Amino acid sequence: MTRKIVVAGVGMIPFMKPGAAEAYPVMGAKAVRLALADAQVGYESIQQAYASYIYGDSTSGQRALYDVGMTGIPVVNVNNNCSSGSTALYLARQAIASGEADIVLAFGFEQMNPGALGVNFHDRPSPLELFDQQCDTLMGQSDVPMALRLFGGGGMEHMKRFGTPLSTFAKIRAKASRHAANNPMAVFKKVVTAEEVMADQVVWPGVMTRLMACPPTCGAAAAVLCSEEYARKHGLDTRVWIAAQSLATDGPESFQSGDMRYVCGYGMSRAAANKVYEAAGIGPEDLDVVELHDCFAHNELLTYEALGLCPEGGAQKFVDDGDNTYGGRYIVNPSGGLLSKGHPIGATGLAQCTELVQQLRGHAQQRQVEGARIALQHNVGIGGACVVTMYRN
Repeated sequence: MTRKIVVAGVGMIPFMKPGAAEAYPVMGAKAVRLALADAQVGYESIQQAYASYIYGDSTSGQRALYDVGMTGIPVVNVNNNCSSGSTALYLARQAIASGEADIVLAFGFEQMNPGALGVNFHDRPSPLELFDQQCDTLMGQSDVPMALRLFGGGGMEHMKRFGTPLSTFAKIRAKASRHAANNPMAVFKKVVTAEEVMADQVVWPGVMTRLMACPPTCGAAAAVLCSEEYARKHGLDTRVWIAAQSLATDGPESFQSGDMRYVCGYGMSRAAANKVYEAAGIGPEDLDVVELHDCFAHNELLTYEALGLCPEGGAQKFVDDGDNTYGGRYIVNPSGGLLSKGHPIGATGLAQCTELVQQLRGHAQQRQVEGARIALQHNVGIGGACVVTMYRN
């Protein structure tokens, strides 16, 4: 990257269950105003905006933004499945890195319905049909909902290859609840034990209980990025900057490896992370805090290995040793992650950004990771896209 790009401001609203939240334009506008206030800039300063959501009609981004201001700037709507928020962040960073803009807004929101994710258009091929076919080939046909089948299948592959017990995923979910108890933005703040997770409703025998899956959530988050030159000229906060960032999509191994881990994004995650480590000249051993995409406890476990936080096959020991929480090697998902903080899809990547910026500023209150200076963000969407971002202070 030729220009140093700083995160001048972040903002998010408390995440809520479907039906309890305000409409998406209200949520989106609130998050944008919070990020602008945090950056100490007016909306009139913003030169471009990228809006992230997946459940909404065209130009929903403009609808949310017009309640903040109407200045005629370019507004781009972004839908990259569950990695949409980080893709908006990626495009905002690119616009500044290219010299096309100096200060850019990325924001995301989601107004979700209860229940499992599904297909909206039944008169055309699903973008996930190749993934569905691969699941049929590797695991047989099933009535299990698609997302559960993909990520549960990835976890089942790990169990088969490395002998990982179901209780390891329960420990991950329990850890998420302990972290979220200290996050006022989280939708679920109740602490649960691994034993309670194991005893919860079974949604796939031997593979998953209900608590191992993230809930549908409504919410919004935003970030203001700018060049370091712009920040210094206008007296903005330059403490947190993007050291490296990568967006990867599926490689042939997703459908040719015969490995369910790759079908649910393991290869994309590893490729994106490796590019970030190389570009930043910083390896996983130097990270202090990580926010990763734990849509299911199973994916958190797979992502430990994809990001190089532990060796392949070493995730069970990593969890058992407490190396994913306070007092261990890394603090993973101090926010509570998608499992407890919630997963309003278009907002998720920008909520991860918000958490890590607060951590690097030392403003995370009870969740604060002591001495945090290097942070990694991982956001993946099946279909597929994965964005990995490294922040430094």
